[in-house]
Amino acid sequence: MAADVHTGNKALMRPLRRALYDFEEETVKSALTRAFHRDARIYLAYPFENVGGPQDLFHVVLLPLHAAIPDLERRDTIVMAGETSNGSDWVGCAGYYTGTFVASWLDIPPTGHQVAMRFHEFYRVEDARIVEMQALWDIPEVMIQAGAWPMVPSLGREWHVPGPATQDGLVAGPRDAERSAGSVKLVSDMLAGLGNFAEGGVEAMRLGDYWHPRFSWYGPSGIGTARGLSGFRNWHQIPFLNAMPDRVGSLGEGNLFGDGDYVGFTAWPGMHMTISDDGWLGIAPGNQKITMRSLDFWRCEKGLIRENWVLVDILDVYRQIGVDVFARLREFNKSRTRSMEPV
Repeated sequence: MAADVHTGNKALMRPLRRALYDFEEETVKSALTRAFHRDARIYLAYPFENVGGPQDLFHVVLLPLHAAIPDLERRDTIVMAGETSNGSDWVGCAGYYTGTFVASWLDIPPTGHQVAMRFHEFYRVEDARIVEMQALWDIPEVMIQAGAWPMVPSLGREWHVPGPATQDGLVAGPRDAERSAGSVKLVSDMLAGLGNFAEGGVEAMRLGDYWHPRFSWYGPSGIGTARGLSGFRNWHQIPFLNAMPDRVGSLGEGNLFGDGDYVGFTAWPGMHMTISDDGWLGIAPGNQKITMRSLDFWRCEKGLIRENWVLVDILDVYRQIGVDVFARLREFNKSRTRSMEPV
């Protein structure tokens, strides 16, 4: 028997994770049926959005990905679980899907080579069944590997984002409640500090009180990775805040939970803001009101945050301002699928 409910919830995920590691259609379908409540709510990244339940997750989302990547393999680098302040129990998983990209997927041209696509997936569990899933897949990462990304280049480093430096992201049980609470407090205090920007600018955030001098911030493709405070400010924070100084996080409405040195956060959406100035993702400011889905993981080390994995639904941001990235992708890549004869 599991030592605590959170260790049990992580064990609930194990057969599904194993099935997705060695993707066999019937095995995956069966694992989904066993893990999910039949009426589970499933929220996914654009263009998938909300699907009807575990069977739609299988047929509409996973099977087409498997058709494009026949040797599809899921690799988890973080699996953690905990309880939020509102009393709900969550499991957070981070890692990547990989395999040989041999057929078009979402109009992204295949490469014939191995590709990797990061995922952040959060599962709310009740009575040993998944009743809610919120997940972001880094679809722009696949576009970039295919040489098919039709938008602006990243300011940060685009690469294969690693798992935790300590190689302990598959957090073993039983859950250490005291250590988990300390990690949640550190991240909560840091997030509260971010809200001081409107009152006193970057210095009022006091990031140095919370972040390790050698911390790594692993942003989504389209933004990229940043190293240390200067990298974080130059390649993400300054453009982000300059463009959207009124951004408001949804910490109070979201789900923050800890497991040992790890903290996860999910909200759907996680932020609200106005694009009122220039500098972020090449988007022309027009006072567009947008929301942002962001699913995050942090690793704490000796009282400071050492690593932060962030996925943002970049494609949904473009959708909200009227830019169809997939239509642009198709135009951008016409020459790969069409003869060069004059039209």
